[in-house]
Amino acid sequence: MIIQLLKKMYSVEELSELVEKALTTMEFPKEPNNLYDPIKYVLLSGGKRIRPILTLSSCNMFKETLNDAIYPALAIEMFHNFTLVHDDIMDNADIRRGKETIHKKWNSSVAILSGDAMTIFAYKLLVKTDQKFILPIIEIFNSFSLGICEGQQVDMDFENVRYTSLEEYTKMIELKTAVLLKGALQIGAIIGEAKSSDVTLIGDFGLNLGMAFQLQDDLLDVYGDTNVFGKKQGGDIVANKKTILAVKAFCNARGAKLDKLKMLYQQNDIDPHTKIIEVVNIFNETNVKEETELLITSYYNKAIESIEKVNISSSRKDILRNIASKIMNRNS
Repeated sequence: MIIQLLKKMYSVEELSELVEKALTTMEFPKEPNNLYDPIKYVLLSGGKRIRPILTLSSCNMFKETLNDAIYPALAIEMFHNFTLVHDDIMDNADIRRGKETIHKKWNSSVAILSGDAMTIFAYKLLVKTDQKFILPIIEIFNSFSLGICEGQQVDMDFENVRYTSLEEYTKMIELKTAVLLKGALQIGAIIGEAKSSDVTLIGDFGLNLGMAFQLQDDLLDVYGDTNVFGKKQGGDIVANKKTILAVKAFCNARGAKLDKLKMLYQQNDIDPHTKIIEVVNIFNETNVKEETELLITSYYNKAIESIEKVNISSSRKDILRNIASKIMNRNS
């Protein structure tokens, strides 16, 4: 796969099309089928492609040549999809992006092995960039990769404890979600040969945007449209996930309401549909949806503050402002 890009400022739509085309034309060995077919299946199952678009956008802010950024961008998308494949196994999720998850369509062993192979392909893509960028971008890549593993383990540990504080929860999603957006943007900025101070600011933008993104994911799991969101509504509730909604509900609920919430999260023999209805009722009664929306807005504002400090012309920041706005208004 050889990719040559025009020297220009790209729109989000153009970058999205570029990423999709690159993923569609990516070549894999033909055999064994049960190793490579699942990889192609998950890569071509859609998705927002936010992370590679962020990498390319960040680079494009500083230079109009993206040839050195496309392979790291694809590496980040490959790695992100690997994490989803393994997350779905751990969460026993049936649906991802409106389609069967790999471990359901094939089996868990196939999903584990295909996910492992995806990490190798990610590194194969990463090292195709200019050698002068390799060391710093691999350091960032390794850092957020390990952070994601740490965040996933903490998330699973939360399922076995009764209470999770807001501080513990926000640290977990910083590791599990936000560090990847931060790293994707920083890699793009480094390849764009941005000043170190601007790389830091763009990383801050990504971290806060990632926090807002994950909090919105928590909201959509309960209040989103299943047909649009691509996952079963209330899946986090059934899995006893300590989302921001659950964390705040445990904090806000009192008396009989708190006792009922504890019971719902401690007992695993409750009918899933009934459990979702009962928990959502408590969420509504404790105003956690409104509080979460305020928290999302706060992180979004912090992200915008960081990007405004980057030392380039305002017009070149428009693409990241637009991406942030779309994330704030997404329904999937």
